[in-house]
Amino acid sequence: MDALPQPLMQWLEMLRSQRRYSTHTLAAYRRDLSLLCTSTEGVELERLSEGHIRQAVARLHAAGQHPRSLARILSAWRGFYAWWAPRAGLPGNPVVGVRAPKAGRPLPKALSVDQTQSLLDRSGLPPPETAVQWRDQAMFEVLYSSGLRLAELVSLDVHHHQDANYSSQSWLDLEVGEAIVLGKGGKRRSVPLGRKAVEALKQWLERRHELGGGSATDADSRAALFLGVRGARISPRIVQKQLSELARRAGLPVHVHPHSLRHSFASHLLQSAQDLRAVQELLGHANISTTQIYTRLDFQHLAQVYDKAHPRAARKPDKA
Repeated sequence: MDALPQPLMQWLEMLRSQRRYSTHTLAAYRRDLSLLCTSTEGVELERLSEGHIRQAVARLHAAGQHPRSLARILSAWRGFYAWWAPRAGLPGNPVVGVRAPKAGRPLPKALSVDQTQSLLDRSGLPPPETAVQWRDQAMFEVLYSSGLRLAELVSLDVHHHQDANYSSQSWLDLEVGEAIVLGKGGKRRSVPLGRKAVEALKQWLERRHELGGGSATDADSRAALFLGVRGARISPRIVQKQLSELARRAGLPVHVHPHSLRHSFASHLLQSAQDLRAVQELLGHANISTTQIYTRLDFQHLAQVYDKAHPRAARKPDKA
């Protein structure tokens, strides 16, 4: 690698000797700083302006640098000038006002309707029999039925409970077929439980005592809806592990995470209802822009519906 200008080398040495940066981190900084030299077309460091920096970022972006990589590169450049500009008597830091292009939001990974049915119907597997199998069935039915986050699922209690030692954050109300959950930002919402979820929950609750639910000594374990094999509230990691294993045994060709069922809930509901505001409320999104990402998942489906249903979509132009 070519030698860097002296001010850049001095900054790297300061990071090494005074801030004790690791060799790996320093090598990454060095690569990012070398781009400052090669992408600014030979302009001296002390003469670089904000305009030069913006042009350099545009060149790097056009050359294939990902927005996240550009953000990291700009951070290194900004840090260098924050240190060097006062020492060199420069009027300011030319990188301060420059930001990387926004990275496109990745599409959430949703299962198809058929894949979801295969998973929850335990395709090719016998129906649930043991307490653990019914617990898992109930958990996964609730995730898909109500679009819960993983943390919301494991926080559920059998019913609302409050005394001097314990107060429920989230709980079931099976009589009306809903769950009340405390979501992000401390916002509580009610979500419906589908028929399949209610049936699986009733089967699980009949067997919950087999995992120590009736003999737990601490209030949290006594109240918890879903229990681990030792009788305490189930951990998110166990939910992930059990779902991944069921997906593998059911022959699904993709890895399934609990959030996959939340994404599938939102996508499938939008395909059927086309009510973005309702889905926003059910998911507990503070901003509808967060929910709108699911509309991208459904574009191909909507295009097919349009082609079949719109009176003029399939009309061929009249021959001259």
